[in-house]
Amino acid sequence: MTEKHRTGPHLAPPESPTASYQPSPGEDRQGKAIMMICAAALVFAMMDGMSRYLGAAYSPIFVITLRYWFFVGFVLLLCARSPGGIRGAIRSKRPGVQIFRGVLLVFEVVVTVEAFVRLGLINTHAIFACYPLLISALSGPVLGEKVGWRRWAAVAVGFTGILIVLKPGSGVFSTEAALPFLAAVMFALYGLLTRLVARDDGAMVSFFWTAVAGAVAITPFGLREWQPIAAWDLPWLLLLCLGAAAGHMLLIKAYEMAEASALQPFSYTQLVWVSIFGVLIFGETLAPNVALGGLIVVGAGLFTWWRSRQRERAARQG
Repeated sequence: MTEKHRTGPHLAPPESPTASYQPSPGEDRQGKAIMMICAAALVFAMMDGMSRYLGAAYSPIFVITLRYWFFVGFVLLLCARSPGGIRGAIRSKRPGVQIFRGVLLVFEVVVTVEAFVRLGLINTHAIFACYPLLISALSGPVLGEKVGWRRWAAVAVGFTGILIVLKPGSGVFSTEAALPFLAAVMFALYGLLTRLVARDDGAMVSFFWTAVAGAVAITPFGLREWQPIAAWDLPWLLLLCLGAAAGHMLLIKAYEMAEASALQPFSYTQLVWVSIFGVLIFGETLAPNVALGGLIVVGAGLFTWWRSRQRERAARQG
């Protein structure tokens, strides 16, 4: 999971929280950015596997609390090195929305880890992959954007894919099945609110509030769930925290080199890695309905991405 940044399955921050990357002459920026986004997808998939393992052995809230403490340290280090320093990162023109974003994200991570434990990696990601469609559907009421019939059609097709994954008539309305969908709704809303605050606040400000607000919100619950960690699990916990820092650094560098719209399709490689880890490490089964439904959801998401690029190109030319 990403403090996506996607502390979890989230691989599409709206902008990079660092200064613009300066390429050397003749450098293939987009090619390197694609490699970095694919590497980040692999790192986050590994983190999802570690979250699934640790979330089954310990309270997910406790594990996420420790992750967020490490995340705060990483973000403070980035802020201290950025123009304006930590003082500049604290100053927000929309502090209420920034705090709500951070709280929303951390509890989305909690829901996602719980879904990993109950449903497994493959089923969770197959449903969670609908979040770009939810962003399209909610962009009208949240941001006031116009949503055309093609995007609504893509949303409808994507939800058809979710129904195929869930197999109506065999537990479609179970609590377990609702968890990844709830996480997708929360993450989509988080992404839309991130776009909203970006109208007034810089990326580093949003990055700071994401980490600090989330850590403050989760800590009282995490302390209540405090558990001793077995010695053999400490390396996994450390790798989980280091993976969050490495994954986010790869994301930051990738989005410095290329536009987010050009990189978004490659974030779906996380679903491929998750499926491999789920089958080989956790003994999960990639059922035919899950594979088919997941492909439909991803296909609808890619169509939505393509339509967005078309509209952006038409707006620039007009």
